[in-house]
Amino acid sequence: MTAVVFERYGSPDVLSLQTVPRPFPSNGEVRVKVHASTVNRTDTATLRAHPFFARAMTGLMRPKMRILGMDFAGEIDLLGEGVGAFEVGDRVFGISPDSFGAHAEYLCMPSDGAIAHISERLPYHQAVVGEGAWYANGTTQILSEGKRCLIYGASGAIGTAAVQLAKARGAHVTAVVGTRHIDLPGPLGADRVVNYETEDFTNLGETFDLVFDAVGKTSFFECRHLLTEDGIFSATDLGPGWSNIILSAFYGATGSGRVRIPFPEDAPGFIRHLAGLISKGKYHGVFDRRVAFDDITEAFRYVETGQKTGIVVIDIC
Repeated sequence: MTAVVFERYGSPDVLSLQTVPRPFPSNGEVRVKVHASTVNRTDTATLRAHPFFARAMTGLMRPKMRILGMDFAGEIDLLGEGVGAFEVGDRVFGISPDSFGAHAEYLCMPSDGAIAHISERLPYHQAVVGEGAWYANGTTQILSEGKRCLIYGASGAIGTAAVQLAKARGAHVTAVVGTRHIDLPGPLGADRVVNYETEDFTNLGETFDLVFDAVGKTSFFECRHLLTEDGIFSATDLGPGWSNIILSAFYGATGSGRVRIPFPEDAPGFIRHLAGLISKGKYHGVFDRRVAFDDITEAFRYVETGQKTGIVVIDIC
């Protein structure tokens, strides 16, 4: 099969299309013929081993995995022994958060892993929505009916997902975006949209139960006066001077959890929950562009600019 392989950390230049052995499912696994995947911030960060301490999980000197790609959508073409939840020909989507591997024509997944059915009506290139939503859920799951949240950077894969997941939980959502994205959050469910280029989002005259920085470009110190007494600041990046992770450790030790770096959990359970939202019309992906498999290096370069709107899809098959 054809796969995009990287043997060492570095820029997108280290990626190469190669012919590698086709995987075969073990007991309890299914093999997916991958029709679509994505390039996202997780892929680009893993490629460059950023932050450095991530190498403790991905490989100290060289990457443990050779093929990136967390998101996938496709059809099951082979079953391992003992699989009862899926059949050959089933249309599925999901994420592979531990071993990646979706930047390839075939991928093996545990049948009880983060994989779920999709309807015949949903095109594969519109089903690769798991990665950003999973990370968004790591924060938005603390919301409930009537809570108020502000989502800074509500135009990327995580931000657009956060708006929809927060609304699905009954929260009031204020979305902060730039001028070119001003019309995006409203149709996703945002109750208020703030243009940070023309309005100071830190001076809105109200407070929130959650301030979620979905792009890692602000800080707790900039936003703390926006929080209610028990409000939480959550960010997807380390913050200036690693302040977010330092404060997350400090407030975690005090028991307040006032600053958090979201660490998503229960990928299988969340993907099944997301499949339900999709089937009910309560969630849909926001897509920037579709890129051919052999142009994936350019997709990595584009994602690294930090300018994408929603999801960058890779057409595999």
